Amino acid sequence: MTLIDDNETTAAPVLAIARDNAGGKVSDLAATHFAAAWTATGVPASPATIDPELWPEVAQPPSGAKAAVAGKAAGLLFKGAVKRLPLRVEYPDGTVLGTGGAGGPVMVMVRAEAFEARIGDNGLIGLGESFMAGDWEASDLAGVLEVFAASVDTLIPAPLQKLRALYLPRTPRQERNAEQNTRSNISRHYDLSNELFSTFLDSTMSYSSALFPLETGPLSAVAWEVLAEAQQAKIERLLDKAGVGAGTRLLEIGTGWGELALRAAARGAIVYSVTLSSEQQALAQERIAAAGYADQVTVALQDYRAVEGEYDAVVSVEMIEAVGYEYWPIYFQTIDRVLAPGGKVAIQAITMPHGRMLATRNAYTWVHKYIFPGGFLPSVRAIEGVTQQHTTLRVRERMGMGDHYAATLRLWEERFLERSREVGEQGFDAVFQRMWLFYLCYSRAGFQSGYLDVQQIVLDRREVQL
Repeated sequence: MTLIDDNETTAAPVLAIARDNAGGKVSDLAATHFAAAWTATGVPASPATIDPELWPEVAQPPSGAKAAVAGKAAGLLFKGAVKRLPLRVEYPDGTVLGTGGAGGPVMVMVRAEAFEARIGDNGLIGLGESFMAGDWEASDLAGVLEVFAASVDTLIPAPLQKLRALYLPRTPRQERNAEQNTRSNISRHYDLSNELFSTFLDSTMSYSSALFPLETGPLSAVAWEVLAEAQQAKIERLLDKAGVGAGTRLLEIGTGWGELALRAAARGAIVYSVTLSSEQQALAQERIAAAGYADQVTVALQDYRAVEGEYDAVVSVEMIEAVGYEYWPIYFQTIDRVLAPGGKVAIQAITMPHGRMLATRNAYTWVHKYIFPGGFLPSVRAIEGVTQQHTTLRVRERMGMGDHYAATLRLWEERFLERSREVGEQGFDAVFQRMWLFYLCYSRAGFQSGYLDVQQIVLDRREVQL
């Protein structure tokens, strides 16, 4: 990966290119590109030949003298790091590294030189690309990634960490969340297709952490059948905290597929919801009309910064992650500007430790490149600081529920694998499916390790009592 200059490199909007290649017929693409082969654990196997037009930086590992040197160095660093980690890394020549015992996570190297070349060229971006390419496999992918997430501060020697800005890629200009770029960034993820998301989401089409009631039992064992109820419980708690009821003028920033707007309308609220995804807007409007709430809910294809009017409550579920570090003040200033006197705000936000946030705020990662361009996770401290410095809003209450997100992601991952063949029939090839699986497991590993959390945060303008 080159640094941002005249040679910026980003992952293409895969489905759009795929449909073009198939003459506009997704079924043709499925027949052409989808490799109907799975590993013993049900993971789609990477095809022997990867389409370089769809996947230019996955089809072949980096080559040349510079890549060879970087790969050798990265290989030595990787082997030195995993020797002390609680997993097993198995190489084709029989070498086994790591301290993991029987039943622990296992990373199986298939093409070790290609793996090393990729991480040497692109660091953690290369880790994800090498899995997409089939350079390594894992029977418990989330387990392997959890070990890496738990050791993120020590994987790279401290002297080299200080040099990361010199050799790691930077965010391409067109992915920064300026107003002219935001629609494109959102579209690249949420406009892939509603059918794709419906294969692994529950009937509420909620694409955020659920909140499982205590009576559902241990989170490590919750079943798919309770997910929809847990998603509704999450929404109801947010609406309660924002004081949403009959006649409430509610602004929702980030529509999703309309479940929160539906449930707010059922309480008698008048809802104005904004999204930048045309796919989400279309299905949300369809669901809202079918439920009989079209007169109470407006779903606008609009940037949050352009919202006008006054609202008694503002709710936003896992939207701040897509805003971008430099735009957090504008995000909260917009909420502050439209919130009526006495109004309340309830947001759900994925968060990370403040120190890690500061260390990675200029990083360009595998998630940026392939999943969420322009996104960045805040810390709770950052949210408190931004609101104190730039608005009259203050954080009054928060609840962490990261273990609930780990359970939610496990259920999505299991469902996605169960319906992998359907995903292929929609036109998403095996490399895309391995990418999506890596994303789900990468995210779950973050929450299981405690590296990530998700918070429900309540804000208002009450003065502090002295």
